Amino acid sequence: QVQLVESGGGLVQAGGSLRLSCAASGRTFPFNAMGWFRQAPGKEREFVAAINWNGSLMDYADSVKGRFTISRDNAKRAMYLQMNNLTPEDTAVYYCTLSPMWGLGRTAAEYSYWGQGTQVTVSS
Repeated sequence: QVQLVESGGGLVQAGGSLRLSCAASGRTFPFNAMGWFRQAPGKEREFVAAINWNGSLMDYADSVKGRFTISRDNAKRAMYLQMNNLTPEDTAVYYCTLSPMWGLGRTAAEYSYWGQGTQVTVSS
């Protein structure tokens, strides 16, 4: 099985930055795509960003493009999300996820493994 653990969430003022980390353990798949999703209260889980196995391909939701950067370090079994210029609309629980496929996906159904999530709160 695969275990994914997120960290790095917290409370930050608008305009600030946070860096989320995702640590993978167990049976990992270094050649598979990984991604970040988020879910705000009362809303559906939404795609944030995805990255392919070697970091050569990345995809971002329009709402975070230019502000967030996804990266991964397969040697450390880790993935990261650098979030800059945060706004209150970014407030959500952020989830790390691993796909069973090589390609990048934007729907939750395309990902098989999920972390427990880390809370990000941006105050105005």
